[in-house]
Amino acid sequence: MQKEVCVLAASGMLGSGFSEDTLHKALSMKPDVIGCDAGSCDPGPYFLGAGVSRASRAAVKRDLRLIVHAGVENGIPVLVGSAGTAGGNPHLEWTLEILDEIVKEDDLHFKLATIESEISKEKLIEYFQAGKVKELYPAPELNEKKIKNFTRIVGVMGPEPYIKALEEGAQVVIAGRSSDTSIYAAVPIMKGLNNGPAWHAAKLLECGTGCVELRARGDCMMAWVREDSFSVEPPNAEMRCTPVSCVSHALYENASPFDMYEPGVVLHMQNSTYTAENDRRVLIKGSILEHSKQYTVKIEGAELLGYREIAIGGVRDPLILRQFDTYMDGLIDAIHKKIKISTGFDKDDYKINYHVYGNPNQDDPKEIGVLFQVLAKTEKDAHSIMANAWHLALHHPIKEWSGLQSQFAFPFSPPAISTGAVYGFCLNHIIEVDDPLELFTINYRQF
Repeated sequence: MQKEVCVLAASGMLGSGFSEDTLHKALSMKPDVIGCDAGSCDPGPYFLGAGVSRASRAAVKRDLRLIVHAGVENGIPVLVGSAGTAGGNPHLEWTLEILDEIVKEDDLHFKLATIESEISKEKLIEYFQAGKVKELYPAPELNEKKIKNFTRIVGVMGPEPYIKALEEGAQVVIAGRSSDTSIYAAVPIMKGLNNGPAWHAAKLLECGTGCVELRARGDCMMAWVREDSFSVEPPNAEMRCTPVSCVSHALYENASPFDMYEPGVVLHMQNSTYTAENDRRVLIKGSILEHSKQYTVKIEGAELLGYREIAIGGVRDPLILRQFDTYMDGLIDAIHKKIKISTGFDKDDYKINYHVYGNPNQDDPKEIGVLFQVLAKTEKDAHSIMANAWHLALHHPIKEWSGLQSQFAFPFSPPAISTGAVYGFCLNHIIEVDDPLELFTINYRQF
């Protein structure tokens, strides 16, 4: 067992940026590993379904170049998880293309491990038939027919694939979809510290400077993990951790501030204590790790729902604002009738809704905004329906008027804007596995 393991988080998300000066300062503190999360399901299902990254290519290349250089030149392993935002095979391939460019441009040499996390529909059906797919709450109904319509499925890996890759000599690991904390818990576990402090430290590191008192911008974060405690401190001298800023991060993305569920373990923080070691560094003790009897892997999936067009309009007419709710009910009903006549679509063939910005029911409202949204089976259908909808909204009458009026002001021409394919999350489940590695494929490459 290594008595203390120093873990460096380069940033809360690859491509969100960090200070190069801060990275150099952190390297002077001799970290045992450099980690960086590259994704999340937070941006929504589109990125998983479409197979694209939320972060820009240029920003990812800048961040990846800095941390790979830092690792290779200083003999420190580099772990990147949830590549390309959603961690599917297209996201992993996209990230590896960027890494290939960096290696060729900078003449770097190291052993690379890539970890695939995408699960085929056929494989998921096998687990489903075996009764190994279990619901979380809330979860959509699942059956084989639905699984066959899914666009992409990924498993959220724990620390074991990272540890396996490092044991096989990899210096840089680029992984598919991953538990955020597993990126940072892997090396402490590998060095004998599979305990509450290691996982709690990983929780604070996962968002980079998310646990500082005032996060003005993203930057590096460091933790020192021990058998009975850990300490956190931002290497950027302009930032600081406090007991309150650290304990508050237990609330972030957690159903409970006391219990955090991760692959194979549950972290209990009810008895954790937070003590200021100085004005920038916090010591945390009392975190307890419970190992699960059954190892499970959370799975995420996206399915194509259709294609969307939107239109944004503003209303100032006081006659409409005084009866806005009933006006909009009448407008939507009129749109459905017009669509049936113009296109032949029934109401069940598409969805149309709207979001109101401002309060038409307040005293003397001056203006409100309305965002119309159409969801249809094809882009052509969505465009045809919205073209009718916004034009009807422009002229839909009220009894106080005489003659044709125009009451919606559209800021864009054309008023309708296509947002393309729409995906929805289709899984909130776990898979019971016999081996933490069985859903993940590790490949190696020597540069």
